[in-house]
Amino acid sequence: MTRTVQKFGGTSVADPECIQNAATRVQAALANGERVAVVVSAMAGHTNQLVDWVETLGGPLADRAEHDVVVAAGEQITSGLLALALRNRGVPARSLQGWQIAVRTDNTHGAARINSIDTEAIGRVLDAGKVAVVPGFQGLGPDGRVTTLGRGGSDTSAVALAAALAAARCDIFTDVAGVYTTDPRIVPRARKLQSVTYEEMLEMASLGAKVLQTRSVALAMQYNVPVQVLSSFDDEPGTMVVADERMMEHQTVAGITYNRDEAKVTLVGVRDQPGVAASVFGPLAEAKVNVDMIVQSVSPDGRTTDVTFTVAATDLSRAKEIIEPHARDLGCQRIDADGGVVKISVIGVGMRSHAGVAHRMFQVLGERGINIQAISTSEIKISVLVPEEYTELALRTLHTAYGLDAE
Repeated sequence: MTRTVQKFGGTSVADPECIQNAATRVQAALANGERVAVVVSAMAGHTNQLVDWVETLGGPLADRAEHDVVVAAGEQITSGLLALALRNRGVPARSLQGWQIAVRTDNTHGAARINSIDTEAIGRVLDAGKVAVVPGFQGLGPDGRVTTLGRGGSDTSAVALAAALAAARCDIFTDVAGVYTTDPRIVPRARKLQSVTYEEMLEMASLGAKVLQTRSVALAMQYNVPVQVLSSFDDEPGTMVVADERMMEHQTVAGITYNRDEAKVTLVGVRDQPGVAASVFGPLAEAKVNVDMIVQSVSPDGRTTDVTFTVAATDLSRAKEIIEPHARDLGCQRIDADGGVVKISVIGVGMRSHAGVAHRMFQVLGERGINIQAISTSEIKISVLVPEEYTELALRTLHTAYGLDAE
């Protein structure tokens, strides 16, 4: 019999009614002849509440190991409740905690990485025709203590379990019907995609799409796990995330994302000489501040240059503080910081074989009077930095320009 993994996110198990709905989805898979392992998140809002309690009693620098003990409880509660709902329907189900399976991780509390999953215990449950309900987001460190995988870690738990079980598919149930060409709340004519490649989904997830956690997509790609993103609240097929070779044809552009968590820093009038870039970005790297887009423009006389780069909006103040003493040594005239920007990205594996995608993007944005402040590219994406107030206009204009509007 086919093994599948189902994962239910926080909004899909937000209350007893939602948990009953999830149980119905599990029953349907069983009726279809599948052997099902279920991975659950904490009920919506519960993790935030647990984190607040940790910070209240332990302070902002609370011990990370004890932090994990507390926040892992949310998923444990949900797994037990879903197992109870299934058993009350006559479905043989049993919850198995991360330490019982066991999901082996490193000892980085709060951001652990999965090393291995022992499938013997869960395999026995599945082979006996029972449903195994597993809490996501958590594992067991080398010292035998509970670890957590970081925000969104239940997606990673589900894909990792599907890979370990050699499951035919991993279904991610959430509050959206699938992966859309862009955010339908901003672009009403956005349409749901039947399928996307791992590469496209990885770019979308890392560039602002909130449907799947980036680590889970990378893991699915590594182990070739087909992932379906679908809604817990309707019966429509979702979006399949699959390997490139499984797709017959590729659209030039699969989707357009945006990320408001961007801030721009410009060092004006820095001396143009070897080693400047290292002097600027070295201190940021040492402080664990991630730099994204970088633009350098040399003055007409070749003596000075302006260096522009982006960081996460939450890192803006810290980045400026780190850079200031080094900038003075480089003769910097001033540092400009701007948090009012957004990164818009056009993504599609079809871009590899189609010319003119970048030109089209720059052309339509220019026609709308939207000034591009920075550009970065890869094989399958083009990202531009624009003023935040143009977010909606840029998304709608590009969505139409690339023929993505729903009929």
